[in-house]
Amino acid sequence: MSININSIGMEKGSQYETIITTISPDGSKNAAPIGTIAYSENELMMRIFTTSHTAQNIIKNREFISNITSNPKIFTLSTIANLPEEYFTDEDIPVLKDCDGYLKCKVKRLKEAREKNDPVNSDGKSIVIKAEVCEIVKNKECPQIVNRGLYMLIESLVNYTRIDMVDDNLKEYYIERFYEDKRVIKKVGTEMDKESIDILEKELKDKGYEIK
Repeated sequence: MSININSIGMEKGSQYETIITTISPDGSKNAAPIGTIAYSENELMMRIFTTSHTAQNIIKNREFISNITSNPKIFTLSTIANLPEEYFTDEDIPVLKDCDGYLKCKVKRLKEAREKNDPVNSDGKSIVIKAEVCEIVKNKECPQIVNRGLYMLIESLVNYTRIDMVDDNLKEYYIERFYEDKRVIKKVGTEMDKESIDILEKELKDKGYEIK
């Protein structure tokens, strides 16, 4: 059966927030939230700083799991510290218990890279990882995969409903937030997210707000 990541809600060219799980040389389990790009119907791509445990494990083992979850506690714990043992399964490459679904991935290519005009300054190098999705497992019929674009759009819509009712300082803040929301949406959002922020921009301009 052919692999198609669209079956789990990933749209080609868009970026999603998944939890990447790997295994360390000492057998310890590692989890980290990583922005994951749907590169093709059976490939993922992501950029990781080589100083991270996730990058080192992927470089060594050439495989990883991309877990789909919208659990905010898992995102928080795996960002600020290593996720506790009880969150993982006991498989050779650990999977998150109770995740909506996951993708088993094997690395096809590793390449050192640094984005031009990258706002993140780091002394460590980064690598771009291109991986083949070998298996898709759905634990729920409709997995909830996180795309930052939708959340940024919702924030922009909330601000839009209030912008005519606030003082000039807050109006200015909302416009600045709109610029940042639009930047992120254009970078990582789905086609519908991008279309929606363009509609909102036109509405703001029609109201008389100066949008660059």
